[in-house]
Amino acid sequence: MLKSALLTGGLWLSATTLALSAAAIGFQETDLDKDGSRPLHVAVWYPVHDRASPAVTVGENAVFYGIDAIRDAAPTSEARPLVVLSHGYGGSWRNLNWLASALVQQGYIVAATDHPGTTTFNKDAAQAATLWERPRDLSRVIDALIADPHLAGRIDAKRIAAIGHSLGGWTISALAGGRFDTRQFEKDCQTHTSPRACNLAAELGLGDSRLERDMADPRIATFVSLDLGLARGFSPKSLADIQSPFLVIGAGTDIGDMPARLESGYLAQHLPKATSTSVEIPDAMHFSFMQLCKPDAVALIEEETPGDGIVCKEGGTRRREEVHREVAFLVIGFLATAIPANP
Repeated sequence: MLKSALLTGGLWLSATTLALSAAAIGFQETDLDKDGSRPLHVAVWYPVHDRASPAVTVGENAVFYGIDAIRDAAPTSEARPLVVLSHGYGGSWRNLNWLASALVQQGYIVAATDHPGTTTFNKDAAQAATLWERPRDLSRVIDALIADPHLAGRIDAKRIAAIGHSLGGWTISALAGGRFDTRQFEKDCQTHTSPRACNLAAELGLGDSRLERDMADPRIATFVSLDLGLARGFSPKSLADIQSPFLVIGAGTDIGDMPARLESGYLAQHLPKATSTSVEIPDAMHFSFMQLCKPDAVALIEEETPGDGIVCKEGGTRRREEVHREVAFLVIGFLATAIPANP
């Protein structure tokens, strides 16, 4: 089971670490390797000093709210830490825009990419079945941002973090050094069935031996998992060997197909206790980590895809923005120790 922790004694959660910086939020979109076999669409949020230019809403649609940012603003000159984000299955760069906003206000540069085959905008079956490409996607984003400071400013290559939700949590765990064992995953699905994870086996190519390769990126100093999936495919030894600081946040309200005890709980159980922290938010559901929903969101989604309205429902009496504040508090405090924005 996921250990319940409020990070007692956590000096990294002191109020002083949460003071907002003076910078506004800049925003750019770019495409990597447009003519290649796996082009990536990337969104980048970053601190800017420009408060005169008008902000616009980015990442909004009929269902979800976006955030305010200044498009194509000039970034600040100082080198800053980078946080890369990975969305869940069928999601997009928009899903963690609320967290990107909170992190930029602390002084971080934040980047998110759409993972081909497993994004809202690209559901190509062949690409979905090459799951090992997902960690590489984030490594490519890091490469591009370090190489081109015009995109978001100068990156401090010694202060890089990765945060992922759902399948994005699997992605960043692989980047941390988790090694997938296809036979272990198949056997586990016969005994400790996690319906959502196990039912995706064929679609995501979870029996392909190429998933067992080493996908770690040593440039990434710290990791945060938000209610991840497919965790039970990682070998216990590979998780125990991860020495980087790791924050595991699980959703305490089970939506019926991916219980935290079989996913976040497994990750927390096998990561080194000295360098990892796990927190379960009792009234959070799996989709509570996504962006804020508009008032008519559930009805609009149900009209188009019956049953999917759950992505805008909550697990308790708190509103989603309240859960977001708790998650942002935990993540910002954790990063303040691991890769501080202002060392």
